[in-house]
Amino acid sequence: MPRARSQSGNGNLPDPRIDTIDPAAALPLGEVELIGANLGPYTFGPPAVLVDGHSAHVLMSRAGRLALRVPAEARTGPVEVRNPSGASNTAPLRVARQLAAELHPVTSPAVSRSGMIYATISGPRGKQTPVSIVRISPDGRGTPFVTGILNATGLAFNPDGDLFVTSRAEGNVYRIDSSGESTVYAEGMGVATGAAFDAHGNLFVGDRSGTVFKIDPKRQIFVHATLEPSVSAYHLAVDADGNLLVTGPTLSSNDTIWSIDPHGEIRAWYRGLGRPQGLAVGSDGNVYLAACLHGRHGLVRITPAGEAALAVAGANLVGVAFSPLGTAILATNDAVYDVDLGVEGVSLF
Repeated sequence: MPRARSQSGNGNLPDPRIDTIDPAAALPLGEVELIGANLGPYTFGPPAVLVDGHSAHVLMSRAGRLALRVPAEARTGPVEVRNPSGASNTAPLRVARQLAAELHPVTSPAVSRSGMIYATISGPRGKQTPVSIVRISPDGRGTPFVTGILNATGLAFNPDGDLFVTSRAEGNVYRIDSSGESTVYAEGMGVATGAAFDAHGNLFVGDRSGTVFKIDPKRQIFVHATLEPSVSAYHLAVDADGNLLVTGPTLSSNDTIWSIDPHGEIRAWYRGLGRPQGLAVGSDGNVYLAACLHGRHGLVRITPAGEAALAVAGANLVGVAFSPLGTAILATNDAVYDVDLGVEGVSLF
């Protein structure tokens, strides 16, 4: 293949120009691309890039395209490209803010009506952790909330504002009261991973071995649907029409988001993701989920028309939830972040 032509010299270089940033939001250390002009490479190497005043590592440089890794210490702020002759215009990049670390979420967090965030310290299969669920305030203060649940996994609030959590080791679902005390709500859910409520108070629980259960408000249990087993977990969300959306990573790099209507009819809603995990539905009708799209990792946005794009760049994402305070709450496999995407979550109840 021909080598990319370097832009010449150290003097009289044209100023770089940034037209767009793709995506326009990222976690620290996420990989984003700048689209523009005069972005290199030069005879002396790639240009310098600053994010919020911090030097970024340039991964790839072409005249019209540059890829960079967001510095770990960067916050939301301007991106600028510099060469020896001048500097580009600046363009804004939203960088997610870490709220809490030393966690172990395995799917999406849950957010209360007051904006309090709940995330798990799930631990290895069959190993008890000292704390099962942590409660995190919007300003990032985390406190232990629930103890004694083995491998706490899926979290969901019901229409009354009560928190529920699954145990993938025990196959139980627990109801959590306001003081953090747990009581068994349902048993026999297999490898119980994802959880979600619909507007009628029905609780859906995903057994990753192939079953989606429906528990009605009277605590009657039904098999709602059967799917291909997942190698890790089922992740659930309910859309504005009452359809249950399910992801369950397999060994394929072409996984599917399944849509299950209120009567249990299953259809493939979107296909073409790598390791799709926790998901949430926005009030704009778009579905947001942690996944890999065309080799790029982060939070993927999929429109009702099936158009997919990366909304937030970042590795190790496992889930997302929308806060009533107007931010998206992102969970990696060891931390929780928030970022303003200008999107509200769908309101079911």
